[in-house]
Amino acid sequence: MSFALITQAGRADDKKAIRAAVADALSDSAVTRLIVEPRVAERFAPTLAEEADTFLDQVVAALMTSERLDVEVAYVSAEATAATRRYRLPHGPAARELAENGTASPVPLIRDDAATVIFGSARHLGAEGAKLHGESYVDSERLFDGEVRSVLIEPTLDAPGLRAQVERFLLPGKWFAGRAVQTGGTNIVVEREGVVNERVLKRSTFYRHVTDLLLVRP
Repeated sequence: MSFALITQAGRADDKKAIRAAVADALSDSAVTRLIVEPRVAERFAPTLAEEADTFLDQVVAALMTSERLDVEVAYVSAEATAATRRYRLPHGPAARELAENGTASPVPLIRDDAATVIFGSARHLGAEGAKLHGESYVDSERLFDGEVRSVLIEPTLDAPGLRAQVERFLLPGKWFAGRAVQTGGTNIVVEREGVVNERVLKRSTFYRHVTDLLLVRP
């Protein structure tokens, strides 16, 4: 097995630089594993943990869009993040040991219709702080129809691949598991790993990609 190290050199949302780094690593045909190591220098996301997960998102999105999900991925985060907890991964020195010597297994890969990957969480929100107006479904199950605060979306380690719930100020809604969550409405904005994209949409979908990710896990 031959691996290449993908280390964060700038902002975690710098798609062009990250995709160039991934392409450069994969130009060596012997490479079968990427070790993803965030090193946050310039903050982009609200927390260091979300910044680290965003970097992982971008690296895996680069693999996905280049159709190279045959390459294994190992995640070496300095601290615990939503992704390390969800996929039961170590952090710190133990993560490096696992990355170099562990075995990869397939896990569901969750993406959206903008070819963005998430490992932590995403939300469908209303624009400019307003309530979200519309409707949302997980597969064929309706989450809401009308107005809500937001819809929280999380990947899951096991099939079918994701879960979603309506977020309320007092009592959270029931979790619904499925392969896809689709929200349609008049004022949708999307939050990924704690960062809101202010572009207003009429529809947004997160769903399980056709090919799973080969993730190095204990």
